[in-house]
Amino acid sequence: MKSYLKLNNEVLNQYSRTGKLDLAKDKEATRRYFLEHINAKLRYFIDTQEKIRYLVDEGYYESAFLEKYEISFIERLYEKAYAYKFRFPSFMSASKFYESYAMKSRNGEEILEKYEDRIVITALYLAQGDERLAESAVEAMMSAYQPATPTALNSGKKARGELVSCFKLTMDDSMSSIAENIGYCLELSRLGGGVGVNVTDLRPLGDPIKGILNRASGVMPVAKLLENSFSYSNQLGQRNGSGVIYLNIFHADIENFISAKKPNADDKIRLSTLSTGIIVPHIFFELMKRDKDMVLFSPYDIYNEYGKRMSEISISDMYYELLDNPNIRKIKRINARKLYTEVKKAQFESGYPFEVFDDHVNAKHPLRNLGRVKMSNLCTEILQVQETSIINDFGTENEYGLDVSCNLGSIDIHNAVRVNDFEQLVDTAMRLLTNVSLMTDIRNVPSVTKANRCMHSVGLGLMNLHGHLVSQGILYGSEESVAFIDAFMEAVNYYSLLASMRIARERGETFHGFAESDYATGVYFDSYVNKAAADLPQAVRTALGNVPSITPEMWAELKEQVMEHGLFNAYRLAIAPTGSISYIRNSTASVSPCTEKVEIRDYADSRTIYPMPFLSNDNMALYKEAYEIDQYRMIDLYAAAQRHIDQGISMTLYVTDQWTTEQLARLYIYAWMKGIKTVYYVRQRLQTIEECVSCSV
Repeated sequence: MKSYLKLNNEVLNQYSRTGKLDLAKDKEATRRYFLEHINAKLRYFIDTQEKIRYLVDEGYYESAFLEKYEISFIERLYEKAYAYKFRFPSFMSASKFYESYAMKSRNGEEILEKYEDRIVITALYLAQGDERLAESAVEAMMSAYQPATPTALNSGKKARGELVSCFKLTMDDSMSSIAENIGYCLELSRLGGGVGVNVTDLRPLGDPIKGILNRASGVMPVAKLLENSFSYSNQLGQRNGSGVIYLNIFHADIENFISAKKPNADDKIRLSTLSTGIIVPHIFFELMKRDKDMVLFSPYDIYNEYGKRMSEISISDMYYELLDNPNIRKIKRINARKLYTEVKKAQFESGYPFEVFDDHVNAKHPLRNLGRVKMSNLCTEILQVQETSIINDFGTENEYGLDVSCNLGSIDIHNAVRVNDFEQLVDTAMRLLTNVSLMTDIRNVPSVTKANRCMHSVGLGLMNLHGHLVSQGILYGSEESVAFIDAFMEAVNYYSLLASMRIARERGETFHGFAESDYATGVYFDSYVNKAAADLPQAVRTALGNVPSITPEMWAELKEQVMEHGLFNAYRLAIAPTGSISYIRNSTASVSPCTEKVEIRDYADSRTIYPMPFLSNDNMALYKEAYEIDQYRMIDLYAAAQRHIDQGISMTLYVTDQWTTEQLARLYIYAWMKGIKTVYYVRQRLQTIEECVSCSV
C-alpha cells in the first residue's frame, strides 16, 4: 500500500478502542500524496503564456474562447487565483480532484492542470470574453461557488463532453414518439447524460389499437426498451447510462410499474437498472385517508374524450368528473391504502419508486399559466414545464415542444456566509449558469435545444449545510437549523431574482411566457412583501455571517423591478444531491445530513477515509448521522428551504430495518402535508451491518 493511503487509513486506528480519530494522519496523507504522487507527474511551465500556448497547440484547450481575452488579462487572472494560496483540506478532496477533474496528458503520465488552473479556464470559458465576469467567476469559484461536474470537468477542453448531464423528455402515445425518444435517450446517454422520461401518456396493457381491443402492450415493454438503450449507450463502456421513467399513480399499468423494481419481479417486467418514479396527486391521499378504492384510468380514453393527455390534466381536479363520464373506462378499482402499501414495500426492497407530489409542484408553480410540470429528473430536484413534441411520420415536419436540460451549480454554504459580498456571489453564479444554458446546444434533441433558447432555465443549489451547522455548534434538525436554512434560502431566492432581472434588463429579453407568469403579475412576491419581520436567535444570526436579512421593503422594490424589466431565467433554483463536487470542496453533500461521521470509500484495490468537514474529537456529538436523525425534523428543515425554491430539492429518507411499511407511509404523508414536492430514494440501514450508503450521484 502506498504510504499516503496507509496514512489516510490510519485515521481510524484508535477509533474502535478510544472513540478518537487521528485526524492529523489525514493532513499528513494529503501532504505525502503531493510529494510522492502529484508533484512527480505535474508538468511545469516557465510562465502562463507557455502554458496556454502548449495546451492550445497540443489540442488540449479550445483556442476560440481564449482569443477573446488579452494575454495580459489571462496572466492577471491566473495570478488572482494563485493568490488565494489554496490548499486541499483533506486527502479525499485532493485525490478526487486529481483523479477525476484535472487535465492529464493523453497517455495519462502527466498532470497538466492544478486546481487553480481548472478554475481559471472554467471562468474564462463560461465568461465568453466578459473580463469582469471572468474575474468575478474566479473569486466566486475560489471561495464559495461550484459548477456541476460536467461544467467543471469539460469547460475549455477541446475534446470534451457537454456542460450539462441531466435531461427530461416527454413521450407521446405513438410509435413515432416512442422510437424518437428512444433515439434521444441513446444520444443523451452517449454524451454522459442521465435522462428522465415521462411515460404517463402511453396507453396501458390491453388497450385498443386502431379500435381493436387487447392489442396495446402497455408501458412495461417500452420501459424495457429504454433500459436496454441506456445499457447499450454506455459512454464507451465506462459505465451504463442512467435513466428514470415516471408514471402517474392513476395509470392502469401502475401495479406492474411498482412491482418492476422488486427483486422477485417477473422477468417480463423487471427493471434491474432503470429507475422509476410515480406522480402522486392530492386526490390519492384523500382517498387513502378515507380508506376508499381508487379507479385506474387509460390516457387513451382521456385524450379521446378531452383532447388532452393524462399528463396535461390535474387528476385531483378531474377525478370525479372522470368517474361520472361514461366514455371514460374504469379499468380497475383498487384500495388506495393497499396500493400505497405496495409502494412502501417496493421502496424498502429497492429504494424505488421516487415520488413527485403533483399538486404541490403545480400549485406552487410560478409558471402554472404556461403549462404543467409533468415529472422530475433522475435526482428529483428539477421541476419545469414541458410541452409534448408531435413526432410525425417520415416526410412530415415534426412539431417540437419543450424538454429540459438541467443547468446546475451549487453554493458552498460555509464559505458563502464569509464572503464580503453575498449579492455578488449569487449574481455571478446566476450569470455563469445562464451562460451554460446559452452555450448548451444538444442538436440531436431539438426539444431540449428549443427550451434552452426560450426559457434559459438554471438550477442554483446548495451544499455543506450539515458541515456548516456543525462548525457553528448547531444540531441538524434543531429549530435553529430550520431557522438558518429558511433565512439563508430566502436570501438566495431574493438575489437570484435580482440577478435574473438585471440580466433581462441588460439583454432586453425575458424568458418565453414571462408575461403570463406570477412574476409578471406580482402575485409571486405578495407573501414576501406581507411577511412579518423575523426575530432570529443569536446563534442563527452568527451562523448567517455576512448573508443579509431580506426585508419586506427590499421585496417590494424587487417586485416593481421585476414587473417592469422581467426575468431572463424561467427557473432559477434547485438543490441537487451533489457528490464528487462535494468531496472536492471538502463539503457535506447538498442540504442532507451526513450518512457517516467518517466515510469509508472503496475504489478498486484501495480504500479512502473521509472524515466529515470540521469534524473534531470534541464535536462528534453534533455530527448525528442521517439514520439517527428524526426524519420528521429533517423534513421540517427541507420544507423550510422548499418555501423559497421555484423547483425542488433532492430529498432522501433514511430508515432502518426496524421500520414498518406503515411507519414509512406516515413519513411520506407528513412530507406531503409539509409541502415537500418530491422524495428521492429511501435508504435503509441494516442495524447489524454498518455500511456507507452515501449518494454519489
